Amino acid sequence: MMNRIKQTDIEYRSRINKTLDYIEANLEKMLTLEELAAVANFSKFHFSRIFHAMTGETPFQFILRLRIEKAAYLIMANKNENITEIAYKCGFSDISVFSRNFKNHFNIPASRYRREKYENSNLSQPDSNKQQNDDRPSIYLSSDLQTIKWRTNMKLNKSVEVKDLPKMTVAYIRHIGPYKGDERLFEKIWNRLFSWAGARGLLGGKDFKSLVIYHDDPNVTIEDRLRLSVCITVPPETKVDGEIGKMEVEAGKYVIARFEINSQQFQQAWDWVYGNWFPASGFQPDDKPCFEIYPEEPKDGKFVVDICVPVKPV
Repeated sequence: MMNRIKQTDIEYRSRINKTLDYIEANLEKMLTLEELAAVANFSKFHFSRIFHAMTGETPFQFILRLRIEKAAYLIMANKNENITEIAYKCGFSDISVFSRNFKNHFNIPASRYRREKYENSNLSQPDSNKQQNDDRPSIYLSSDLQTIKWRTNMKLNKSVEVKDLPKMTVAYIRHIGPYKGDERLFEKIWNRLFSWAGARGLLGGKDFKSLVIYHDDPNVTIEDRLRLSVCITVPPETKVDGEIGKMEVEAGKYVIARFEINSQQFQQAWDWVYGNWFPASGFQPDDKPCFEIYPEEPKDGKFVVDICVPVKPV
């Protein structure tokens, strides 16, 4: 009996994860309850209750929060982009509705949010001290003439380049909640994912990658709502079930910054990408999820990690 209950719980979580992926991929569109219930394969009469019970939010509370938080991220990251244009891009058809909901969520208007966040971040003062100035990257063209690269003095950084990444199909296990510095959490999720993949012959191969996708900005979203997906690349036709989901990572242009770090230095690496590399690069973050790729297994407590952030010209 207990095993059956567990299987039902896993199936429900799988359907809700599929719905979360669908919402994130279509955030700028008008989404109906009937449409989301169909994605989850639940009756429209019960879908909202199930969604709320498993996420702590109704579907439209979740959609509204994601739209506001995406707008907040874009407002801070793309300082020259018009706030009204950002609101429309995030699915708001009425700027007054956006303004009211943004203020209700953050307790300040969007324009003031941009000003205060930018002034309080190291994005506004990349030359404010010698350390930051020493860490600013210099650009050069790679020998194959296919990618732009940067030289840096940042000790943890091994390379930085901007290049096009192809579309990737990934199988994932989703986590919602706090994760910063929690090595045991990541270890448990990786073990479950690798056990599933190993039994199906999905580990390894020329193009195999393991990655962690971050769906929310931890500077914007509260810890209890943060979403991440621990992933491996799989063939597009791969069948998934239970807690294992499947989604596509869009092709696009990314900055790929490689670091060699310990578990306590991930935040330092991410801060350098946003605070030092971006202001000197001529690029700004694009509005797609960022992720980490792990090209090697950890050794002696050290991780080799590629931080990948979608980019577009300023």
